[in-house]
Amino acid sequence: MSGGVDSSVAAHLMQQAGYDVTGVMMKLFDNGGNDNADDARKVAERLGAGFEVFDMRSDFRDEVIDKFVASYERGETPNPCVFCNKRLKFDALYEYGSAAVGAGTGEQPVIATGHYAVIEYDETAGRYKLRKAVNPEKDQSYVLYNLTQEQLARTAFPLGALSKDEVRAIADEQGFVTAHKSESQDICFIPDGDYAGFIREYTGREYPPGDFVDEDGNVMGEHKGIIKYTIGQRKGLGLALKKPAYVLELDTEGNRVILGDNEDLFKRELTAHDFNWVSMAPPDGPFRASARIRYKHKEAPCEVIPLSDAAGAANKNAGSACPRVKIIFDEPQRAITRGQSVVLYDGDYVLGGGIIDC
Repeated sequence: MSGGVDSSVAAHLMQQAGYDVTGVMMKLFDNGGNDNADDARKVAERLGAGFEVFDMRSDFRDEVIDKFVASYERGETPNPCVFCNKRLKFDALYEYGSAAVGAGTGEQPVIATGHYAVIEYDETAGRYKLRKAVNPEKDQSYVLYNLTQEQLARTAFPLGALSKDEVRAIADEQGFVTAHKSESQDICFIPDGDYAGFIREYTGREYPPGDFVDEDGNVMGEHKGIIKYTIGQRKGLGLALKKPAYVLELDTEGNRVILGDNEDLFKRELTAHDFNWVSMAPPDGPFRASARIRYKHKEAPCEVIPLSDAAGAANKNAGSACPRVKIIFDEPQRAITRGQSVVLYDGDYVLGGGIIDC
């Protein structure tokens, strides 16, 4: 329970479904206040449920913040929610909860969250499948592609068939203090959105200025530290040019930001690593799908080519097997960005996903 309306209603719906509910909150970093924990505790009390706060600051630093910072320093643009879901919410949190709540019961606990997505079990395939939420505006399946078969088996998403208005209405009916609480739109540990400022303060390092250059290497000006830029960026460059310029590439070794025209951002191919297969077993060869290269990006038809499937032959139901794939889009896609996730879909089903490396 995060102290928001979604997790509050998720707890209520699990209780209505007959589960013995205990609310748990991850304490991830020091944010100077306890409003969220207080709200979550009030909702738990109203439900007559237990409530625990787990201190996971060390885990969050190691598994999310450090990886986020290292990714930016490599010239990538990471999505920390992907790290958090993979390592903490559906892995470490489950283990914390099993030890604190499920110990001695002889039962395997289920972790339920306020994510908008749907989990199904396919009897024929003998496999759990992850599907988009019924409400496309709230769908969060993109950031859940790392879930393994084991994790899907012990996870519930009670809000998958609901709209946000329906969720707020339920919270209102139940008298939850979170019913009309606003949603957070930024990365939780960088609420002001100043990623570069956070990284400087966190690492204690300065990231020196360098050259803006065009694709031929001609110097166009001076940048303010390579961590301030991302692929496709146009605003905030601080250059007075005759025509708009866009960030095409980040050369971390040379400390250069390569600029060009908007049309130079379009590419048909990418490769991705750390690929996890969700609603399908690791493939034996190329196949067709649709791919999303950013959270709110429109899915685009493509061919998917596994680059290594030896591990998949060993255990096709295990989840991640083929570590790398190549994706060729039917039409060029704008601003394919290293560090972001590419997620494959077959209609509403999440086939798998991985981290873009080129």
